Amino acid sequence: MASSAPSTGSVKLDAVVEKAKANAPGEMTGLQLYSRFALAGAVCCSVTHGGLTPVDVVKTRIQLDPATYNRGMIGGFRQVIAKEGAGALLTGAGPTFAGYFLQGAFKFGGYEFFKQQSINTIGYEAASNNRTLVYLASAGAAEFFADIALCPLEATRIRLVSEPTYANGLIGGFSKMLKNEGVGAFYAGFGPILFKQIPYTMAKFVAFEKVSEFVFSIWPKKSLSDSMQTVANLGSGLIAGFAAAIISQPADTMLSKINKSKGAPGESTTSRLVKIAKELGLKGSFSGIGARLAMVGTITAGQFAIYGDLKKALGATGGVEIAK
Repeated sequence: MASSAPSTGSVKLDAVVEKAKANAPGEMTGLQLYSRFALAGAVCCSVTHGGLTPVDVVKTRIQLDPATYNRGMIGGFRQVIAKEGAGALLTGAGPTFAGYFLQGAFKFGGYEFFKQQSINTIGYEAASNNRTLVYLASAGAAEFFADIALCPLEATRIRLVSEPTYANGLIGGFSKMLKNEGVGAFYAGFGPILFKQIPYTMAKFVAFEKVSEFVFSIWPKKSLSDSMQTVANLGSGLIAGFAAAIISQPADTMLSKINKSKGAPGESTTSRLVKIAKELGLKGSFSGIGARLAMVGTITAGQFAIYGDLKKALGATGGVEIAK
């Protein structure tokens, strides 16, 4: 009677096959995989935020001086150009590119990392059944670390935009703030930036994941060409951007206000925030919302499209998928 036990040769062959699968191209893990997520995130964030610097300049001016810049986004562009020349629309471009390069690396790389840690901790089935909570927790954790990297450069950007004669570019502005006001000046807006960015990022990733799930439930991802997958990412990203912009707008306005100038001697960041919130009111908190919807919607759509394409180009195809 023939034995049903596998032969030694068969066992060895299975081991070779499994090893080959583990080392197959595209099946990256660990640092090799997450470093590519981080690079893709860094590029997509720096390119999109940096490319829309002119919109951000106008948006910030509307937030900081609504009495003067009261003609909407298009009118704001004309006012800035008429007063300061077209070059003023690129104020703060250096800090924007640098800051969002760092932030994008931590945000996208961290999001993928924390999703995987959730699966490792509670198991795939539980993560899939509670994936909205996993998306929220992963996005919030990733954004916290991303903001530590972003905050100094965002403070420099806002100072340059709000005070055009403050310094000449990133290095000059950063050095002047550090020398005159100390390291604390870079993190005066850390509370508002967390208050702004964490809900923003949570809404952004959850909305994107949910819209993507819906789209790919109708048109399975594997059946779509690369170009159509990019279109799907663009559309999902646009909706995600609108949701994120609305949720985070009040904190964005407060961040612009608190970084416009240094506080009074002995005045705490908390007391400054309370005072700013009272001065703004609900209506004031949403100053510049039109410009920000246009900016954030475009940025987020571009980010997810670029991120998806760059992951493929870098061979980072072993992403964390927990949708059913």
